[in-house]
Amino acid sequence: MLDYLKLIRPKEWIKNLAVLAGPVFAQRFDAESLWAISIIFAAFCLVSGASYVINDLSDRQADALHPVKKNRPLASGAVSPLPAALWAVFLVAGGVVLSARLLPMACTVVVVAYFLLILSYSLALKRRMILDVILIAIGFVLRATAGAAAVGVVVSPWLFVCTFTLCMFLGFGKRRCEIAIFDNLNEARAHRETLARYTPELLNHLISVSGGIAIMTFLLYTMDRDPTFAPPFHKQHLLYTIPLVVYGVFRYAMVIESGQCHGPVDVILRDRPFLGNIIIWTVCAAGIIWEKQWMTAFGWERFFDHG
Repeated sequence: MLDYLKLIRPKEWIKNLAVLAGPVFAQRFDAESLWAISIIFAAFCLVSGASYVINDLSDRQADALHPVKKNRPLASGAVSPLPAALWAVFLVAGGVVLSARLLPMACTVVVVAYFLLILSYSLALKRRMILDVILIAIGFVLRATAGAAAVGVVVSPWLFVCTFTLCMFLGFGKRRCEIAIFDNLNEARAHRETLARYTPELLNHLISVSGGIAIMTFLLYTMDRDPTFAPPFHKQHLLYTIPLVVYGVFRYAMVIESGQCHGPVDVILRDRPFLGNIIIWTVCAAGIIWEKQWMTAFGWERFFDHG
């Protein structure tokens, strides 16, 4: 049973926290919203778990050549293909039914769209250079969209664009990690077909461009004053967290060059400065988002009435 749990990669579920983007910035944390957020998070954990199973089924021979992925249940032979495929079907059905029964129809549509996107990625499009990373980034945008739909909020397009470009940056960084951990490019290419054309120089360029765009879109989000998408806090104050955003982007770019980490989740779990930066930014952002509440609690309302 432990091998079946490993197949769905629980540590990767941290990616599904993207569903929190809309509710957090809209300050939707009443009991009903928390219930909806929990359901959509669970639905994405099930469906994304199924996508990992399908991806491992497709890649089990290539994974056997990878120094770390060779220990995965399918690559190592601990789980047979047919039971793994049935496990994936069960997970997808569970995620879709959970969303359809307990959440608005829009959430179910997004969950199904996410699965179809990842299915097309696993079976064919992951072999398309650059498009493979773009599809992964779109997957994160769909998570954020589903989270917003679950609590009935409208999110600024700039927040979606920022999510997309940041995830592209992380995705190209993961490809750079995959090249760095192999002794030579021939081994890397044997593991992942697209690495035949993803040279270190090209990836460094793509990482620089996507990282720069991610920072710029974050700035544009903080400075956007469109009242249609105005959250219930002074989001322009997020501008003051830009040093932390820049440090995080640059630190990630530096860490992946070493080849000691295998992707974004691994960097978060293993690199303490990067993790510490995320925690500090989260605390600062939370302080800004709930600025009115804590100022009221301390009797400083007059300082909030500005901008």
